[in-house]
Parts: sequence; structure tokens; C-alpha cells
Amino acid sequence: MAWEQVTSMLAVALIVGAFASIPTTVQSIGVCYGVNGNNLPSRSDVVQLYRSKGINGMRIYFPDKQALDALRNSRIGLIVDTGNDVLGQLASSASNAASWVQSNVRPYYPAVNIKYIAVGNEVAGGATQSILPAMRNLNGALAAAGLGAIKVSTAVQSGVIANSFPPSSGVFAQGYMVDIARYLASTGAPLLANIYPYFAYRGNPRDISLGYATFQPGTTVRDNGNGLTYTNLFDAMTDAVVAALEKAGAPNVRIVISESGWPSAGGFGASVDNARKYNQGLIDHVGRGTPKRPGALETYIFAMFNENQKGGDETERNFGLFYPNKQPVYPIRF
Repeated sequence: MAWEQVTSMLAVALIVGAFASIPTTVQSIGVCYGVNGNNLPSRSDVVQLYRSKGINGMRIYFPDKQALDALRNSRIGLIVDTGNDVLGQLASSASNAASWVQSNVRPYYPAVNIKYIAVGNEVAGGATQSILPAMRNLNGALAAAGLGAIKVSTAVQSGVIANSFPPSSGVFAQGYMVDIARYLASTGAPLLANIYPYFAYRGNPRDISLGYATFQPGTTVRDNGNGLTYTNLFDAMTDAVVAALEKAGAPNVRIVISESGWPSAGGFGASVDNARKYNQGLIDHVGRGTPKRPGALETYIFAMFNENQKGGDETERNFGLFYPNKQPVYPIRF
């Protein structure tokens, strides 16, 4: 996760009691499931928690076999990350990609509702050159295995966008993203985008108001480039990605928000109240989409639990909707 460098209808229902349910005709917000903690519930308990709260989407950050087994027949829509450590292997040969699919997808699908495979998460540096060949090889392997309904993409963060303000100025900073965008257009897969107003606010609190960053009313920003008015930073950041896709010649590529959230403790602007306001605002908002892309926007909140062994600064360990004892950090209404 790093936005400091600068939900289509699924069922929305989350936490009963602290999180109340809503009609299943509305699409869902998923929740990212990280396991960087030594005090977290078992995989089967976690899947039961998702189901009991009506959470119908999950993202996992590697092909976690215990989690995949626990997800069988749960109907939970899943993003499976390959993990950044295998990008080179997947890119280097079609046989490696075929082996990965046979090990990590074939034994589980369709009992596990795998929707997307994320080829890398926020890949940086020279490894970015492995993303597209790895995606091509995985798509070929999935097609050969009769699993072509699963879409292959990659999850990106803000560093891939240059000139993100105003949103209409958004453009991909490097050529490899143009190639990825055009490839996604050819396969019909979405671009997975990690959108974090928190980090943008933390990096520039003088020019970005807390209310604008947390979906509170009172701030409007007009983009003279596209003639649209923005009332929250999430929309502005997402539409900068839309603008970049358009400039790359891939205007029809859908965006899935593969991560978004706000920390409840550990640093500047990180509080239970701000986290509740942001995530409540996000849940209430994404069914309407953005000014540039009206309509339901598939979104995954980061994250299910506070993870005490996550690296980075203290905020990284405080993004959870739940404590490891499965109690909610704060109430959210649906």
C-alpha cells in the first residue's frame, strides 16, 4: 500500500449488529484478507465470519491453500494475488504459468468463486517489465485449462499516474502501463487500482481538507478539463486513473478498486472516527460510481483485521475493520 506517492453489482452487506445487512439486490463491497499477524483467527473461522456478516467479496495476497479450501462453496467472490515473488517465473515461461494454474486454480475452481487473478501488487522498478508477459502466460494457461472466465489483471498504486490533479490530467507515468491498459482492453479484464485518499491527505494536509478526504460534505472542486465537479478525493483519484486509461487508448477498461481504507490508529489523521467516516462514506458512495464513471464500482476495503506483524509504519497495522478477536473496531451502517 502506498498512496503517499501520490463496486457491475455484487451484494453489499457487512457487519450485523455493528454492521447491519442490506438487500441482496445491491452489489457488494469486498474486504481484503491479510494474514500478517500471529493472533488471527483460523482460515475457516475467517470465512465463517465473512459469511455471517454477509461479506461477499475477498482478496487474498497469495494462493493460500488453507483459505482456498475454506472458501469452497462459500460463493464469496475472490481476487487471488500471485504474489510479487513469482512474477519472474510466470513471465519467463508458459509452462511455469501452466504449473501455477494447475496448482493454485484448477483444484479449487469453480467451488471457489475466483473472479480475478492479480499478477503482482504495486510492482515497482525493473519487475514491472515482467507484469505483461506474466499476464499473457497466465491467460494462455487458464484458456488451455478451460478456465478462461477468470480475468487476469494487476493491482497498481498511485505511482503509475502522473499529473493526477485535476483528474482529467491523469496520464500513465510509464509506457509499460500503456501496454498493460491496451492488453486489458483486449481481454475484457478490469484494471485493479489501490486508491488511498488517506495517504494523499497525510502527504498534503495543507491543500487537502480532512472532510474532502473522508466523504464529508462542504468541499467542491471543479475540473475545468472535463467539466465535472468533485465532492470527495476518492472520486478525483479514481477518475485520474480513468483519464490515464483514456489517454492510453483503453477507454472501455473497467476499474475495480482492489484496496481502499483508512487507519484507525498509528499516525497523522489516523483515528477510529476518521476511519469510520471514510469507510462508511466509501460504502455509501461506491454504488453510484464516480463523476466520470457513474454506476456501481466494485470495491474492496482494506482490511479485515488489524495485523500486528505487518511491516511499515504503525498505521499499516491498524487498517482493520475487526480486531483479531473478531470484534469490530468501529460500527458501520449499511
